[in-house]
Amino acid sequence: MEKHLASEHSHSSCRHLSIGGVALRIATSDRSPVVIDSQHEPFTVGSGCEDIDIEVQRLPCIARSTQPALFDSGTTWRVCDCGEDFRFDFGYPLADQTPAKRLFVDRTYQSATLQLNSLFLSKFGDRIPQLAYPLDELLIMHRLTQERAIELHGVGIVGPDGASNLFVGHSGAGKSTTARLWTSLHKVEILSDDRIIVRESPARELQPGDDSRQIFMYGTPWHGEGCFALPQRAPLQRIFVLEHGQGNVITRLSRSQTVGELLARAFVPFHRHEYVESALSFLEQLADSVPCYRYSFEPNQRAVDQILHFHD
Repeated sequence: MEKHLASEHSHSSCRHLSIGGVALRIATSDRSPVVIDSQHEPFTVGSGCEDIDIEVQRLPCIARSTQPALFDSGTTWRVCDCGEDFRFDFGYPLADQTPAKRLFVDRTYQSATLQLNSLFLSKFGDRIPQLAYPLDELLIMHRLTQERAIELHGVGIVGPDGASNLFVGHSGAGKSTTARLWTSLHKVEILSDDRIIVRESPARELQPGDDSRQIFMYGTPWHGEGCFALPQRAPLQRIFVLEHGQGNVITRLSRSQTVGELLARAFVPFHRHEYVESALSFLEQLADSVPCYRYSFEPNQRAVDQILHFHD
């Protein structure tokens, strides 16, 4: 993941972000600035109703924990169940030092306290963004388990014809190639070239009397090689599961195939069964709402033309 410098104009003690339809409020308890990096700056918004309220505290030191972890990445982060809330510890290498950051968050991922290790921050001139990766993505990923939403490994493209297609794939499947092909040939909007959030429209974004369950794809700050990362959203019309092949062949997937293929390319916290069940339930809804295809493609102009002229 590319590292980003902090924004020079992040002087406020309270900032608001919106990522994938999830609204966050970040405020410091001591009135020190909330540091937003260039990666997150496009996703800053004005104040409003937040889904996650985060209070940032600075501590002289954060003690290492001996509590068993629900999940341990083995390098940069681990999560523990503390009863009323969850505790995430962050650092590198985490096993060999006290945490640089510690996040306490309630079980519905609405209220959080982020503790910063002042000893660690002082080494970097206090310019480490509070929500620097992987904390930002982990927090959003877990919040999505409480909604009809999921994060997928894919590239979201709004084409020259206005059609909104999501191309999902494992690393090496051709996501960055697809983004480069489309941008070299047409004027398109790439929401992200690596990670897309797919979800129902949040209730606050609906018009009065609108109970629509339309599915949207949202850009995220977590981009790939092409550095495409937009805060926009677009109605999701089709999903294509990318794989390298010959002849640019499109094959419709069944409901069960769609759920299986998307789950294999989803960012889901697998350490709790209810999170997996939530993801499966939404993927079933997604499979019923949006057509999904396997796309065995060759990286050339014909691969783009095939999609532009494709009809369900």
